[in-house]
Amino acid sequence: MNRHNLFTAIVVVAIFVIGWLVGRSYGRRVTGEQVSALLSHISDGGKVGRVVSMIEHDYVDSISADSIAEMAIPAILKALDPHSVYIPAREFEQTEEPLQGEFDGIGVVFNMATDTVIVLNVIPSGPSQKAGVQGGDRIIKVNDTVIAGQKMTTTSVMKRLRGKRGTQVRLALERNGIADLVEVVVTRDAIPLHSVEAAVMLTDCVGFVKLSQFSRTSYKEVVEAVARLRKEGMTRLVFDLRGNSGGFLDQAILIANEFLPARSLIVYTEDRNHKRIRQYSDGRGSATDIALAVLIDEGSASSSEILAGALQDNDRGVIIGRRSFGKGLVQSQVEFGDGSAMRLTVARYYTPTGRSIQKPYSAGSDDYEMDIINRFNHNEFFSADSIRFADSLRFTTPKGRTVYGGGGIMPDIFMPLDTTNVTKYYVEVSGRNILYRYTIAYSDRHRTELSAARTTADLQRMFDGDKGLFDRFVAYAAEQGVRPVPRDIARSRRIIEAQLRAFIARNSELDNSAFYYFIYPIDNTLSRAVQEVQGQ
Repeated sequence: MNRHNLFTAIVVVAIFVIGWLVGRSYGRRVTGEQVSALLSHISDGGKVGRVVSMIEHDYVDSISADSIAEMAIPAILKALDPHSVYIPAREFEQTEEPLQGEFDGIGVVFNMATDTVIVLNVIPSGPSQKAGVQGGDRIIKVNDTVIAGQKMTTTSVMKRLRGKRGTQVRLALERNGIADLVEVVVTRDAIPLHSVEAAVMLTDCVGFVKLSQFSRTSYKEVVEAVARLRKEGMTRLVFDLRGNSGGFLDQAILIANEFLPARSLIVYTEDRNHKRIRQYSDGRGSATDIALAVLIDEGSASSSEILAGALQDNDRGVIIGRRSFGKGLVQSQVEFGDGSAMRLTVARYYTPTGRSIQKPYSAGSDDYEMDIINRFNHNEFFSADSIRFADSLRFTTPKGRTVYGGGGIMPDIFMPLDTTNVTKYYVEVSGRNILYRYTIAYSDRHRTELSAARTTADLQRMFDGDKGLFDRFVAYAAEQGVRPVPRDIARSRRIIEAQLRAFIARNSELDNSAFYYFIYPIDNTLSRAVQEVQGQ
C-alpha cells in the first residue's frame, strides 16, 4: 500500500469534515482553533494518522486508498443533510443523462409486456426510422443475440440497443405480413429527451403542458409548446408539475419569467453567511397574459417548488393539488477526475414572501426518507384538515392571500387522492397488468389506423366507431383469469374506458399528448384546474 496516497485520501476526507463543521455551525464562523484541532487528527501523531499507520503495518489484508475514500465520503455527506450526496463514477452518467436533454441510441419507444420487445413508436427522423424500423415491429435479435423470449430485463435490452453515436447495431425484426425476419442496420445517433411530456388542447381555449423534469432544454421546450398552443387558440393554461422532482434551477427561473410581470421576485437563496442572491423577472415573458393553473403533488420537488412558489407568492394563477415534497436546499456539484461527483448543499431556497421550501430534517437520520409514507399514514393525501401549520409559518402575498411555510408548497386548492370508483375488479385488471397488455395487443392489431391519426379528433373518431372495445376487454380479462363482476365493472367502467383509450392513444404518433387528452375526464385534479382557469 502506498502510504502517501492513503494519507492524501484521508486529508480529502478531512476537508469534507471541515465542511461538515462549517455546515453545523449554521452560518457562524469556524474558529481557527476548530480547524487546527481537526487537522491535528490527520497528522502522523493524531488519531487519523495513527489509524493510517496501523492499516499500513498491521491490517490483515491490503486495501486501496480509493476504497477508503469511496466508503468514507458518502458516510460524511450523509451526516450533513439529506441532499448532500456522493455519486460514484459508475452512476454519474446515468444520473446526469435525463438532465442533459439527449442520449445516444437507436430512437425507438418499446415495451416488453409479453417478454418480446415490441416497437411502439419510432422517433421521427431518428436513426431507426432512417433504417426502416416500423411501429409494431418485434425485435427478435440484437446483433447475434436472441432477445425474444429470453426473460431479459428492460435494462439489459437497453444496454444492447444503446451505444455511442456513430456505432452500428444489427436488428432482426418480426413484422406482420412478412414471413421471414427483416434485417436492418441502425447507426446510433443522439436522441433528444423531451422534458415537455405533453402539450395539447383540452378544450377550445384551455391548453395543457406537462413538464416531467427541469433539463437543460426545458425552458426552450416550454416556450415552444406555449407558442404552438397559442396558435391553436389557447388563452388559458394548465401547467402540470406533478411528479416533477426538479433539475436545473436556471430553467425554473426562466420559465417563471415567462409568466410574471416585470420586477417580480422569483426566488432567493441564502448561504451560511446570510448572503442572499435574488432573482427577478424582466417583464419580457411571452405568457404574462395567460390565465394559469399549476398542478403539484408530493412528487413535485426542488425546481418545481421554486416555480410553483414564485407564481403563488406573486398572486399569479392558482396552485392545485397536494402539498409538494419540500426540497429547498441548494446543491453545488463538483466533478472529480475519476468521473465521480459530489453535490454539496451550499444554501437554502426561499419563496418571494420569505417561505423556506425545505421541510424539517435531522442530519444523518433516515426519518427523512419516510416522510411521504408518514403523510399517507396521517391521512394527508385524502384530507387537507390533517395538515397543521403553526402561526409562525403564516405568510401573506401582495394581494393579501395567506400562504404557509414549513416545507413544501401548500396548494391554494387541495385535491385528495380519488379512490371512489376503484373496485376489486379494477385492482385486479390494473395490478396484474391485464389492462395495459390488452392495449398493446389492440394497438398491434390497429397499427394502420393509429399511424394514420394526426389529431386527437382522429383518435376520438376511431374510438367512438369501435363500440365493442370495452366488452372485448372484459372478455380478454376473463381469459386471463379475472372473473367479471357486473357491479364492480359498472362502477369502474368510466375509469377503465378512459385508461383503455389513453394507453392505446399513447401508442400513436401523438404519444403522451394523446394520453393526457383521453385521461383528462377521470383526472379530478386536472378537471378542477380546467374549471378554475375557465373561470378566471
